[in-house]
Amino acid sequence: MSQLQMFNSRSREKETFKPINPEHIGMYVCGPTVYGDPHLGHARSNVSFDIVFRYLQYLGYKVRYVRNITDVGHLESDADEGEDKVAKKARVEKLEPMEIVQRYTIEYHDRMRELNSLPPSIEPSASGHIIEQINIVKKILDNGYAYESNGSVYFDVQKYAKDFKYGELSGKKLEDMLEGSRELEGQAEKHSSVDFAIWKKAKPEHIMQWDSPWGKGFPGWHLECTAMSTKYLGNHFDIHCGGMDLQFPHHEAEIAQNNGSYGEEPCNYWLHNNMLTIEGKKMGKSLGNFITLKELFDGDHKLLEQPYHPMTVRFFMLQAHYRSTLDFSNEALQAAEKGFSRLMKAYSILEKTEPGKESKSDLNFEKFKENCLSALNDDFNTPVLIAHLFEAVKHINALDQGNATLNEEDLNQFRTFVGDMLFTVLGLKRIDTDSNDSSDLVDGLMELIIDLRTRAKQAKDYDTADAIRDRLTEMNVQLKDSKEGTSWEVS
Repeated sequence: MSQLQMFNSRSREKETFKPINPEHIGMYVCGPTVYGDPHLGHARSNVSFDIVFRYLQYLGYKVRYVRNITDVGHLESDADEGEDKVAKKARVEKLEPMEIVQRYTIEYHDRMRELNSLPPSIEPSASGHIIEQINIVKKILDNGYAYESNGSVYFDVQKYAKDFKYGELSGKKLEDMLEGSRELEGQAEKHSSVDFAIWKKAKPEHIMQWDSPWGKGFPGWHLECTAMSTKYLGNHFDIHCGGMDLQFPHHEAEIAQNNGSYGEEPCNYWLHNNMLTIEGKKMGKSLGNFITLKELFDGDHKLLEQPYHPMTVRFFMLQAHYRSTLDFSNEALQAAEKGFSRLMKAYSILEKTEPGKESKSDLNFEKFKENCLSALNDDFNTPVLIAHLFEAVKHINALDQGNATLNEEDLNQFRTFVGDMLFTVLGLKRIDTDSNDSSDLVDGLMELIIDLRTRAKQAKDYDTADAIRDRLTEMNVQLKDSKEGTSWEVS
């Protein structure tokens, strides 16, 4: 079997995965800032790295998966200015900040559970690790890579860049950043515009603030991930994941903080998922195309033609590689809905299939298994894996129609492996449906009609097969025959 390859954003190449410890993996994922409803972007990142977690476990590794909750320090501007996002939401809704945190953390957990994403091993919060963050600020100051200014502490990027490389992860050059920068209002206390806050002095009206050696304040947004990843995974661990939009400044700052405090990079592999667009446009409230997961699951948004089950959404996301842009549309989700249904129905058939006395099938199980695992080993390529699973549907249909048989041993290994891929690795689960649901009834009836037509063709009863097709055509139902089977649509 091929070795697991990961695309490392740091080197911009696929690299063979070599864990620091042969059995235990340390994996850190940047979690949500909990000040609003979880949305499609949260789902994309969460599902992407849930696959990484699941597959590493499937390979037999013990994985400590740490995902943080940001509940303090994330300001409105990356230039270290503006209100804290959680505090602003609390002010607007006239609530305590921790009430906001509690509400949206629960909401995030509920939505991710619906998507069948596994919970992390540890889920620390920024506000619960203030002491650790203060200690890292002290280390960076002691090592000469930061300075205090008017009660705030800033990371000195130019001084750091004399000893370490800055900008390699994002591909940015410090010279270009300095040349293109300009002094911003309120930034006079910085030595340079490229410096970033690791501790911010709190204004009297700032709700969340703590005592520190530099006065009352709060940690910079970037600092929390350095503090929590090193506490639970060590100063140097295996994998760090997050959205592509976090490469700069957030992850670049993490690398600098780790080097500045501990003298080593935080991890060996940086994995970043790409963005999700809505009909070719970036999602944003100002564009009216911002869709929360609750709206998506309930069908309660003007852009949605129907509600979409969380498993349909998960399957839709897995049909694109995590490093590819994923474009959302009703058409794409409806196609995913049909594809997901087809796979689930095929697996249900496989479960009920009785073994034959001997194996008489075109299925080359070892080759099929190798193809599926090779797809996953190629940087977690779920769309290729799904394509191989659809190829398996043809073999399942052949078993169901009596055109092939598998003995008990071959059938069990085929059934077990397909189940592992669908449920253990891809994290799909069957949808409990109401037997009175009209759409399910139509799907079931059409499946029966297509099966009857297929059996008629196999018996060379072409008059009956043509009569079924013609009668459906009169009802504006078009059948499409292909190598994968027969599909239908209303014209």
